Formats: sequence, structure tokens, C-alpha cells
Amino acid sequence: MERTLSILKPDITRRNLTGAVNEKIEKNGLRIIAQKRLHLSLEEAQKFYAVHKERSFFNDLCSFMSSGPVVVQVLESDNAIEHYRKVMGATNPANADEGTLRHEFAESIEANSVHGSDSLENAAKEIAFFFSEIEMVG
Repeated sequence: MERTLSILKPDITRRNLTGAVNEKIEKNGLRIIAQKRLHLSLEEAQKFYAVHKERSFFNDLCSFMSSGPVVVQVLESDNAIEHYRKVMGATNPANADEGTLRHEFAESIEANSVHGSDSLENAAKEIAFFFSEIEMVG
């Protein structure tokens, strides 16, 4: 079993779509083994997304991610990282396949509804940013 981090972004919580997204995650064979709702400060968002600090979208991303509550989750399945990235769809919802989370829920490339880890190394770091081992229950 592999684990990945999922974040349901402020555009999801603002529209009260957490349950709808969770239903699609679970119907796609991913198990939610940890979940909590929180409101990131700008500083916390900057720390979490520090890997993108030099990119042009960094400030907008951090402002957006701290604009309202998010739901952070740990998902588990075989090949969870690759599996969840397929369930999420392309970063730009205009390019996301039908049936993916971003195709169905995203408002724009900036408000694209969900985040998922992109590698085993990043998944481990991202999960540890939000969760302790005792909070993950399979």
C-alpha cells in the first residue's frame, strides 16, 4: 500500500463540496485514512509550497490556499500517488479528462479544487507536514 497527501482547496470548502469530492475519491478505490479541516495562515501556505518559491505563481497560490478552510487528507491504495493524480485530472481543468475531480469541480487553473503529491518523496514530506503517524488509521 502507498500513501499520498490530498488537499481539498478553499474553492471546494467554500462551495460545501467536501462530501461530493470524498465520495468520488472513495468510489475510485482510494481509502481516506486521515482527514482534517483547517485554515492555513499565509506563512503556513508559504512553508508548505516552498518548493515553488521561485515560480511566478507562488504568491497567488499561497494567497489562495490561505483564503479559506482546506481539508487535508491522507489517501491509501496500491500506487496511490499515480492513482490519485489520474483521479484529480490535469492541473488546468480545461485540459482535465471528463469524470476527473478537476473537470467536475475546478473553477479555474488557480482554483483547481485539489492538490495531490507528485512523488513518494514529496508524499512523505507533505503528509508529515500535516499529520503524525498516530492520526492515520487504515
